[in-house]
Amino acid sequence: MQFLSPHRGKPARLGILPGSFNPPTRAHLALAEAALADLDEVVLVLPRVFPHKNYQGASFAQRGDMLRAVLEHRPRLAAAASEGGLFIEIAQEFRAAYGPNVQLVFVCGRDAAERIVGWDYGNPNAINRMLETFQLLVACREGSYEPPPHLRHHIRALALPAGLGAISASDVRRRIREGAAWQHLVPDEIVPILGKLGEIYRSPE
Repeated sequence: MQFLSPHRGKPARLGILPGSFNPPTRAHLALAEAALADLDEVVLVLPRVFPHKNYQGASFAQRGDMLRAVLEHRPRLAAAASEGGLFIEIAQEFRAAYGPNVQLVFVCGRDAAERIVGWDYGNPNAINRMLETFQLLVACREGSYEPPPHLRHHIRALALPAGLGAISASDVRRRIREGAAWQHLVPDEIVPILGKLGEIYRSPE
């Protein structure tokens, strides 16, 4: 794991927000900031390899630049690059970096929680064992998430400000491609960056 921006030393409760950040949106930022009510720090994690998609649009370096710009003046938020893309791989990297005592909490939306809990890991008990090493903090995005009864004590709900749950990076890309307004959907810090990178999103996906 490689940190892309400054981070706190030894948080007791550490939030981990993985994503493709293509590009970072106001929803990503709202999710991280909402989680700070319960956590000491949140690290936005950009995997070098995704388990379910390839790099298209912005490159790894360009996405890292955008994350650094967004987080520069937000001291309780940081960015890092992980070698693995699965939550358990990312958790292992953070455990190695922060030690055995930190409590790891993955922050995600409803869609990601459904994918994580329902993923075929090749072992039906894999998710149970994973949630013994980290918890999930799940935001309601276009619907609430109802975890399986046997996992409820590992998964908690996170409230997002009204109107932000529907924002998505895919919608930002679509708007750029179609020449529609997109600036209100991303943090102000990356509007100039996206203005220069917009050409990479104008090709059909």
